[in-house]
Amino acid sequence: MKARAAALILGLSFFVVAVCSAADAFTGTWKLNEAKSKLGPGGGKNTTVIYETTGDNVKVIIDGTDSKGAPTHAEWMGKFDGKAYAVTGNPGEDTRAVRKISDRVLTFTVKKGGKIIETGRIVVSPTGKTRTVTAHSTDAKGNKITSIAVYDKQA
Repeated sequence: MKARAAALILGLSFFVVAVCSAADAFTGTWKLNEAKSKLGPGGGKNTTVIYETTGDNVKVIIDGTDSKGAPTHAEWMGKFDGKAYAVTGNPGEDTRAVRKISDRVLTFTVKKGGKIIETGRIVVSPTGKTRTVTAHSTDAKGNKITSIAVYDKQA
């Protein structure tokens, strides 16, 4: 009987660790790896992205540079439920909606003035060390732009 109980406790422990690790795949500080990225022309770049858990919300802090090289800072707080939550600090967007597809995959929609200006997908590698953001937008001339930004997780 003790062996069965020990096996059950051990199995549940592995399950809890797996669930907690998977839920935490995005949390932490991510730095842009420009060498591995293919950024769209004429745009800015997010050089550091931090995901923090705040209660039952996620706070995302984004620092980078705009298309002219000036520093940028934006913050988003919400849930990965597909609902739009306000973005502060970025005059180019009003809201961002993020939906969790799996433990390592998110999709997002960015709006300005109620109009969708960008969509994309965020994938954390199975090792948890790399995060890839594939974003689709349209420039002022109506040309479709796809950017692929690769980030390395910081210790």
